[in-house]
Amino acid sequence: MPALLRGLARSGRDRSAFEVSCEVMVATGADDAELAAACTATRKQIAFYGSTPAYRKVLEQHGWGDLHPELHRLSKLGEWEAMGGLIDDEMLGAFAVVGPVDTIAGALRNRCEGVVDRVLPIFMAASQECINAALQDFRR
Repeated sequence: MPALLRGLARSGRDRSAFEVSCEVMVATGADDAELAAACTATRKQIAFYGSTPAYRKVLEQHGWGDLHPELHRLSKLGEWEAMGGLIDDEMLGAFAVVGPVDTIAGALRNRCEGVVDRVLPIFMAASQECINAALQDFRR
């Protein structure tokens, strides 16, 4: 956002003239088992992104740049399960909204309100029923 705001200021344009959209990974579940499965799937997705050179800077920005070479090495070996195991709870929470389904709408608002105009949640391994419940809560 800082770069966007600087660019708008340099060009004399106002932030209100733009709609900022953001995809947000969501790990949720209706019960402990579904939440655990969603967290595992989300960790794997984060690890996949973190293994690519294009995302190294993102890891570095958060202080996890040292993890990139290992993720990249494991990706070359096809060690997807091992890669997901390197994503700890702190990293999971930094890159995804995580929690029981009845908390997700509020957590998405807390993370995104005032920063982005449109949230595009990406639900990881959640049942359609769980996704529908979270979206229903978010629309309220």
